[in-house]
Amino acid sequence: MTDSLARCRALFAAGRRVLVGVAGGSGSGKTTLAQALVQAIGDEHGGLVMQDSFYVDQSARFDGDGGSVNFDHPSSLDFGLLASQLEALRDGRGVEVPVYDFATHRRLRKTEPLLSRPLVVVDGTLILDAASVRPLFDVTVFVECPEDVRFNRRLERDVRERGRTPEGVHRQFFRQVKPMHDAYVEPSKAHAHLRVSGVDPLDASLRAVLEVLAER
Repeated sequence: MTDSLARCRALFAAGRRVLVGVAGGSGSGKTTLAQALVQAIGDEHGGLVMQDSFYVDQSARFDGDGGSVNFDHPSSLDFGLLASQLEALRDGRGVEVPVYDFATHRRLRKTEPLLSRPLVVVDGTLILDAASVRPLFDVTVFVECPEDVRFNRRLERDVRERGRTPEGVHRQFFRQVKPMHDAYVEPSKAHAHLRVSGVDPLDASLRAVLEVLAER
């Protein structure tokens, strides 16, 4: 991995710009991989964009986990805004990334500035399904992971970080997350340049992605 990482850093230092999409099911490990990739490259060369920042405001409709608001359907996300911001970052311009509050299901008025970087990594379940976003990526990665592992990871995260109840997480997963995964997320892996495992050691997946980037 040391050799491919050094080659990647040299390419970015020389002015190469690469937009990478890291997709996979909820709880697959895609966020861990995306964060590890940016960390390995370094803040001076890498930046991270999260699909979750681009939820539309659902505060007026939310009636409970697994209710009328389906956060795992493509219509719950503002892919038009995501696409325009990725185009700006690719062209060397900074953007103001929206901030979504998972406690109130609101898009907040404040934003988070993000400067353009030679490597921009985008993390999200549906980014390879979105026709407006997918063509912007130079490299696409899909993280494969068994359903039971994904559910257990989501359960732990949502209870710990998002104030959800175990019952609500279970209801939402099997009413919405699983059907949407089967309909949209899983088929989108056909668009991935590279598939990696979400249960194998992280270093192995990171090494595979760096090797692909080093050849760009």
